[in-house]
Amino acid sequence: MNDILARFPKQRPPLPPAIEAIYARQYASNRQGGTAAASLAQRVESWLHRQVAADVAGGGGADAPTLELGAGTLNQLPWEPSVSTYDIVEPLAFLYEGSPHLPRVRHVFADIAQVPAHHRYRRITSVATLEHVCDLPRLVARCGLLLGDGGVFRASVPSEGTWLWTLGWKLTTGLEFRLRHGLDYGELMRHEHVNTADEIEAVLRHCFGALRCRVFGLSRAHSLYRYYECTGPLAERCTALAGAGPA
Repeated sequence: MNDILARFPKQRPPLPPAIEAIYARQYASNRQGGTAAASLAQRVESWLHRQVAADVAGGGGADAPTLELGAGTLNQLPWEPSVSTYDIVEPLAFLYEGSPHLPRVRHVFADIAQVPAHHRYRRITSVATLEHVCDLPRLVARCGLLLGDGGVFRASVPSEGTWLWTLGWKLTTGLEFRLRHGLDYGELMRHEHVNTADEIEAVLRHCFGALRCRVFGLSRAHSLYRYYECTGPLAERCTALAGAGPA
């Protein structure tokens, strides 16, 4: 495990100037399903949202204070209509500004370091976010410390690092990006997805005493997505990793 932890914090590869020039527009378009390929991807990605919201499906969760990491355009909120106390961590304000779901959000934090240490959550959730985080151990450790008694960390991620996930984006958003802009979508993916699914699982196992995994596919190695449900945060390990700076 130490060899995996030693990989962090990672350095995000820079974007080529041509992609950097359209980055914000492309990012928002992907999050909002603004192209044919992005819209198709969002329909498939509904599995990610359903897994994270499964514990509050059917109207439950009103008494389950929730913190969502990387809330983006707030597209998880419609899957959790009954949750009454909902905080988010999202550094890119342009993604959620103007969202009709914003009035449901109690507190907005640009970084998890801004969440007061005395806050406790029954649920901390993440949908397609952990693969983007350069200092993943610190983020996960802070989540462990913010969970209340019996709290659950619920995270869904793409199976980054597997052949099926790579083939999937190359034949959809990657192909569309090449046709639309004449640029290599792989450059954007390397900039965005700094962590593989296996690295994410290893960090989660290090910080939590119990972990359950479900996959959208045949197995971890042959899947498009994974869902993790983590309980029993290991306080000593989380405290050691949490640090004091931005995650």
